Amino acid sequence: MFLKRIFPVNCYLIEEDHELTLIDAALPYSAKKILKTAQKIGKPITKVILTHGHGDHVGALDQIRELLPQAKVFISERDAKLLAGDRSQEPDEPQTPVRGDIPKNIKTKPDVLIQEGDRIGSLVSILTPGHTPGSMSFFDTRTKAMIVGDAFQLRGGIAVAGQMRWTFPFPAMATWDKELALESARKIESYQPSCLAVGHGRPLKNPLNQIRYAIINAEQNLQKNK
Repeated sequence: MFLKRIFPVNCYLIEEDHELTLIDAALPYSAKKILKTAQKIGKPITKVILTHGHGDHVGALDQIRELLPQAKVFISERDAKLLAGDRSQEPDEPQTPVRGDIPKNIKTKPDVLIQEGDRIGSLVSILTPGHTPGSMSFFDTRTKAMIVGDAFQLRGGIAVAGQMRWTFPFPAMATWDKELALESARKIESYQPSCLAVGHGRPLKNPLNQIRYAIINAEQNLQKNK
């Protein structure tokens, strides 16, 4: 976790038999700490998976690519556009402007464009749009842990993406489509995760009751605003 007190940002190292998979690249100065943690574990990072294209999730990507040129970079086909600095909508999407920090100077090009259901080591890729058009979550088939990027937040209280928590408003302010975010939250719930690991806030074990609470809260808020 980086900037714990002000703007906590998480990334995750997923341990496989002989290697590590890094999920998200945090902030621009995070690379050395990520690599130092991997060295303590004693396995190489061979894959870098991005949950979505916002700057606080891809910030150290270029530095990591420079330090680990053999590691393959994965992102959804849709959010590869955001990684390239392209905010434009697809014709079949809600024509709401994409919000949040979209980096304009990332040099790294993804090696693999992820689709729904792709297997990456022990992880299954799940399309969970809403926070961004191509946000992805990743379900660990061994532990049932779910890494969801900003589909939920835990900092400031649990919330579905787009639902304001005034003590930590940034994920809501950066959410593209609240209705799709709610659909994605229900999809995440359907996997019955044992742990909810988010971009902002500490991972939550046995999260199902709190996930249900957050979904009900989002449903009520969206109904009020119709």
